[in-house]
Amino acid sequence: MAARLTGFLILALFGSKASCDHERDFSKLPAHRLEVFQQLATFSGASRYRRDASPSRSARQADSSPSCGGGSSDRASLKNNTHTYIFEDDDGSTVTLAWVGDGTGIILALTTFNLPLSWLFGGTSRLYRSEDYGKTFADISDLLVNYYIRQAFGINVGPVHSKKAILTAIESNQKGRGGIIIRSVDSGKTFHSVRLLFHPSVPMVYNPVNSNYLLAYSVDHDLWLSRNFGTTWIKLHIFVYTFSWGPGNTIFFSTHPNAIYDTNAKGLLELKRTTDFGKTFTTLLTKIYSFGFAGRFLFASVISNLTQPRSVYVSADQGDSWNKAQLPSVSHEQFYSILAADDEMIFIHVDEPGNTGFGTIYTSDDRGILFSKSLENHLFSDATGTTDFSNVTSLRGVYITNVLDEDNNIRSVITFDSGGEWKPLKKPDNVHCDTTAKDSKMCNLHIHAAYSISQTLDVPLPPLTAPNAIGLILAHGSVGDTISTMIPDVYVSDDGGYTWSKALTGPHYYAILDSGGLIVAVESHPDKAIQKIKYSTDEGQCWKDYNFTNETFMFVGLVSEPGIKSMNVSIWGYRQESRYRTTWLSITIDFEELLTRDCVEKDYIRWLAHSTEGGTKNDGCILGYKETFQRLAKASVCRNGRDYVINKEQSSCPCNMGDYMCDFGYYRVGTSDKCVEQPDLKDRVLEFCLQGKEELLNTQGYRKVPGDKCEGGFSPNRSEQMTNMRCEQMLSVKDPVPKITTIIIVISVLAASVLMITGIILIFKKYVCGGRALVYRYSVLQTNTDEVCIADNLDSSRSNTERIYHDDSDVDLLE
Repeated sequence: MAARLTGFLILALFGSKASCDHERDFSKLPAHRLEVFQQLATFSGASRYRRDASPSRSARQADSSPSCGGGSSDRASLKNNTHTYIFEDDDGSTVTLAWVGDGTGIILALTTFNLPLSWLFGGTSRLYRSEDYGKTFADISDLLVNYYIRQAFGINVGPVHSKKAILTAIESNQKGRGGIIIRSVDSGKTFHSVRLLFHPSVPMVYNPVNSNYLLAYSVDHDLWLSRNFGTTWIKLHIFVYTFSWGPGNTIFFSTHPNAIYDTNAKGLLELKRTTDFGKTFTTLLTKIYSFGFAGRFLFASVISNLTQPRSVYVSADQGDSWNKAQLPSVSHEQFYSILAADDEMIFIHVDEPGNTGFGTIYTSDDRGILFSKSLENHLFSDATGTTDFSNVTSLRGVYITNVLDEDNNIRSVITFDSGGEWKPLKKPDNVHCDTTAKDSKMCNLHIHAAYSISQTLDVPLPPLTAPNAIGLILAHGSVGDTISTMIPDVYVSDDGGYTWSKALTGPHYYAILDSGGLIVAVESHPDKAIQKIKYSTDEGQCWKDYNFTNETFMFVGLVSEPGIKSMNVSIWGYRQESRYRTTWLSITIDFEELLTRDCVEKDYIRWLAHSTEGGTKNDGCILGYKETFQRLAKASVCRNGRDYVINKEQSSCPCNMGDYMCDFGYYRVGTSDKCVEQPDLKDRVLEFCLQGKEELLNTQGYRKVPGDKCEGGFSPNRSEQMTNMRCEQMLSVKDPVPKITTIIIVISVLAASVLMITGIILIFKKYVCGGRALVYRYSVLQTNTDEVCIADNLDSSRSNTERIYHDDSDVDLLE
């Protein structure tokens, strides 16, 4: 479905390893949300009742990062502000946490124990509520009498800090026909149950801006709507395949034209829209495979013929008009994946044919139609459906991902200009190159992310950034010519990824607090008790230790309130009481008394983002403008506070070639910024199809990068001229029209007839059979040289068993 569980985390003590079950569909694009999903820890592979736990690896070397010690005053302050809560007599095997409301300090904790065949017998569940960031909890399980809360549905928290929460329940006596939800509108202070007319198959989906509006998907594949926070429901449509909220009250969904549900019907579906809560419906597209909504763009992959590859169509007006994205079509064994999208541009991954495990990233123009190749050999695991593509939210235009080279080695690359150029990550100055590196000149930092986690490497967390911690990145990685499978270390960047330093030896769980003013970390030791937390007040340059307990504590997860403004962090785990009995523990440390004063103006410095040492006049110019931030000086030991607001100044830059992409028919040679015309397209007229009408493109070879705000300076001419000629949704090439001279006037009637017949044949080929077409690449523009009307089924000879994993898949991703 279009929604995913948000606003909670799950801590598990035993059972199978938690995995991300990718529904290979555009509709799985993340909706607009303010909650932060943190699946911080899953303890698996060992029974919670195991008594003789031992270290899972040999002792590591000491941290190479500077240790600042831990003064007695610091330890005394932290000890006075360390709070332990014991969940007595709770046999839950998992704990689900949710923060309800912004800055309220209210946490709901749900423990569950699943019985065998839980779909039939259910299990047991208990509910707790904290009003002080987890320092103490009240057991409110009496609200759940006769109910088992379905762990897979989690605690479904509403958007925009609405204080709303939903628990999806199973009644112990199984009397009712429909399902049951238990709702709260006051951050869990009170709950009220509602019996449904259906059984939900996924968590309720909140409208992004109005938390009273809910969508629910039933086990019978029907779509239901509530406009009063689940009190009453109406059936919006039967036999729905996928759905998504759009802007305002808009709802998109796909359904079968014959009103049936067939899992093999992809490619035959219709995309529909309602803007009046189901009173009327509008069919937007037919023969769709999947769809999704992100940023301001509505996407759909369409199969015009079941024997043909499918293509992506894009709408920027909620489906009223569509244009075919200038991307390569994909076969049934391939997939598309929207990596990121906002109001200005789209990152999309296009899978390569064959079982390669990689593809190509393309970036769009501001209409989402014309795409440019951004990065080849982009890693995207076929087996797990994961990619390492990460948005560095602390600085605009920065993304990190991994590529797969010809030797199947994985290497990390970073872009600072929204995909215009990708570079290796610089080697940190405080580490040596891996001795296994074959070439010291190729010694770089390589980042572990979702793919490494899916391969069960010792990587507890993916890279961590936050919008209000400017320039700060925490990540696991290794240094060498390729990524290493050895135990990774923690690296930190304080300038958005330009430079890095090794912060901690070995894998850690980490969290950012106080808008970046404080970082905390706990070593990752599966099956080994821990007692120590590390913290840094200077963005990871030096670390202090604090022993938070003297008991044997089996660590499970490190959690803090989403939004990184809090000064509280909770360490979750359990204590082994006996061979067959354990007890959940939560130890919350409040760092507010450690940072005893509020930051004042002298604690901050001015910092020019994207700047380099000894930079030029245009240093810091990215996407056409500079940003100067007021950020906390590393030597300042103070608290930003919950009311901290980022202070920044912007100034425009003069345009240069770097502010432009190469236009259709042009490409860059080597590292040059100059766009040169592709030889085989010289003197050709470029055209593309926009809303069914042919447009002619007049260009000097450059088009501005979406979102670029440069002014003046380099300003190449570029225009698009609409014609009245109808067209198919594809990019094409025309030979230039010859100049008419007086000699042509005396051409004989016979010659004119021949030209007319020839023209009819050409028109027939162009509009009936497809003609010659430019395909997808702005810099390596190619022509389809296959004979028209002969090779119209290029994909039919490909084996459908070549890659079973993506046979029904258009992948999305986010996170």
